[in-house]
Amino acid sequence: MVICDKDVSVRTGTILSRVSQTRDVIKMSKMHLELKAVRIIHTFSTLDKTVSSLERQLAAARAAKADTEEGSPMVTKSGTKDLNESRRVFFVMGIITALRNRKRRNSIRETWMPQGEELKRLEKEKGIIIRFVIGHSSTPGGALDRAINAEEEQHKDFLHLVCSHFQSRPDLEIQNLRRIECFVWQNHIEGYHELSTKTQVYFSAVVAKWDADFYLKVDDDVHVNLGVVSSTLARYRHEPHVYIGCMKSGPVVAQKGIKYREPEYWKFGEGNKYFRHATGQIYAISKDLATYILVNRHILHRYANEDVSLGSWFIGLDVEHIDDRSLCCGTTPHDCEWKAKSGNHCSASFDWSCSGICKSSVRMKEVHQRCGEGDQAIWDTSF
Repeated sequence: MVICDKDVSVRTGTILSRVSQTRDVIKMSKMHLELKAVRIIHTFSTLDKTVSSLERQLAAARAAKADTEEGSPMVTKSGTKDLNESRRVFFVMGIITALRNRKRRNSIRETWMPQGEELKRLEKEKGIIIRFVIGHSSTPGGALDRAINAEEEQHKDFLHLVCSHFQSRPDLEIQNLRRIECFVWQNHIEGYHELSTKTQVYFSAVVAKWDADFYLKVDDDVHVNLGVVSSTLARYRHEPHVYIGCMKSGPVVAQKGIKYREPEYWKFGEGNKYFRHATGQIYAISKDLATYILVNRHILHRYANEDVSLGSWFIGLDVEHIDDRSLCCGTTPHDCEWKAKSGNHCSASFDWSCSGICKSSVRMKEVHQRCGEGDQAIWDTSF
């Protein structure tokens, strides 16, 4: 009996020893996995900081390069470098458009937006860059994307928020720049409910691509007088943190099925009223604010409405809100037309009832004839 007890005791001790060893192995494995997880998190954190640092360096390098160049904005000879690598510009105007809105784009091309050689001249002599801003469809390479590519081949006036358009460059420096830009705007998929995202990607893209004093967003159903806009922006050229537009506020729409509904209405507190922000048809921001969007784009919250999203990004910042009512004239005779006849042209005109010019593809030419500053105005404007 004693021998049996000893055998049981030995076996029990062996089992307990193995259990203890197994626990130690599990504990060590767990510690190893935790350490590996910490290292992975640290690696991603380091990469994120590196990218943010590169973005700031990119913006600073472009600013420094512009400061070393003499005289008014000029471009290098054709065939050397792209416009964005060669100089600083006055402002970049992005006309936000949709894949199916060709008629709207054509109505703008036929009225207030210079075309062909005149568009190049505008960039060279005035430092003004205008582009239609577009992403791609949910089925890349489909009929809609092919139609946009054909339109671009004809007019060459698009900014594609698709990184494949900026690869395979012969110059190594430009290739590195394109890699950063490609990381910034990635591949934006078009959609009405993606306008806040598109706005964020747009400002991130243009400040990475062009070194400008101002960056503007315009809807494709708005009439613009470029000369008046240029004169307006020139007044704030030395202000570092300006946000220019028709400032508004109003009730937050909470009911389902209603246009402009805000699912996160509860965040706006008692009374459910929006903070002051520029209406979305047209607005401008200075370079520092566009750079802020670029660097912080991963943590900037997007609300349902893009103009609200933009306004929310500047809350808490030292930003000067410029309320310019010339940017939101109506198209009725007693508004933009009468002002035009008195020599006090509006910067932009649209119909509040349609959040743009009603039936703009048909009426843009009529509005341009009644409210336009004249095709020569932008060339005669000094700023």
